[in-house]
Amino acid sequence: MKKNRLGEEEFSFVFVVIVLGILLISLIVIIVVKSITLIEYIYSYFYKKPLFTHLYFRLKKISPQHQEFIKQRFPFYNRLNRRQQSFFQHRLVTFIAHKSFEGRDEFEVTDEVKIYIGATAVMLTFGMRNFLLKRLSKIIIYPDIYYSTINEVHHKGEFNPQLKALVFSWKDFLQGYETANDNLNLGIHEFMHVIHLNTYNHKNISAVIFRDANKELEDLLKQDHLRNKLVDSRYFRDYAFTNRFEFLAVLVESFIESPLLFKQNFPEFYKKIKEMLNYNFAGY
Repeated sequence: MKKNRLGEEEFSFVFVVIVLGILLISLIVIIVVKSITLIEYIYSYFYKKPLFTHLYFRLKKISPQHQEFIKQRFPFYNRLNRRQQSFFQHRLVTFIAHKSFEGRDEFEVTDEVKIYIGATAVMLTFGMRNFLLKRLSKIIIYPDIYYSTINEVHHKGEFNPQLKALVFSWKDFLQGYETANDNLNLGIHEFMHVIHLNTYNHKNISAVIFRDANKELEDLLKQDHLRNKLVDSRYFRDYAFTNRFEFLAVLVESFIESPLLFKQNFPEFYKKIKEMLNYNFAGY
């Protein structure tokens, strides 16, 4: 009886030690995570960017053929160093795998279509840690302008947050890339609506930085002399002043397609877009 009781006491002691050890480790992990989060928020307050953006355990790659496809169509990709290009490829493969691509009116969704659309999203979110855009689940492509049953008008593209669906006219998507500096790019424009809404109610650091910079951007627009300068310049098309969502989307089109001109003429606005995307398109 004494041996059994001793064995039970030893087992109970070991069990208590294990439980206390697990609780202690969990507490340490929580403290470390909270400390890193706090440090990152302090860091982002001063430097307007995350502590780190890219951290992957195993990088995924696209085929050499698709690499060449991107090189020919995305100057952004060619400005990246080799390591950054590997990050871009990894994000592209991951993004495509997480989204549903659906063709309408007999449109065929090929690998090139997915690469083209996916690379647009990856380019815009490359400076953000969270890039999968959880508010978006499917991408619908029509061959040309389509009729929207939601508001009963014809569209080139739109984002439906209720259905988590992004819709494109493929003809107009391609036209957006035909002229590199006309500040008209359907893919960039519509993806910015997705990114904008995706930052709502998210606590990740990239979303926080985006929201803070966007609020400051909107405050700049309230200053009469800056707003008048924007309107009088005709640099941004009138559609930019429809509402705050269109304003941001149009500014980002210009930020990417004519960054040097944007920075020279509107440095205050350029700075805020740079903070939101965490990338300096004029810095090359």
